[in-house]
Amino acid sequence: MSTIILTFFIFLTVVAAMAVGVIVNGRAIKGSCGGLNDIEGLGGACDICEGKKVCEKRKNLMEEQAEAHRQQADALRNSKTF
Repeated sequence: MSTIILTFFIFLTVVAAMAVGVIVNGRAIKGSCGGLNDIEGLGGACDICEGKKVCEKRKNLMEEQAEAHRQQADALRNSKTF
């Protein structure tokens, strides 16, 4: 019986330490990139994978940002031309 009680307290200590680690780091607990979020058409949120998985919505956003960056670079080059 003492082994079961000791094991319970060890597990309790580990879980408490993990909870304190999450609280101290200030990060939210997130879902995985697989499972239902990996199925097209179910509307899995892009923020779950933090951009590791490139979906159509993210591709479009990245293309828009790249185009804006190119326009800024062109404008900067044109303004420095003597």
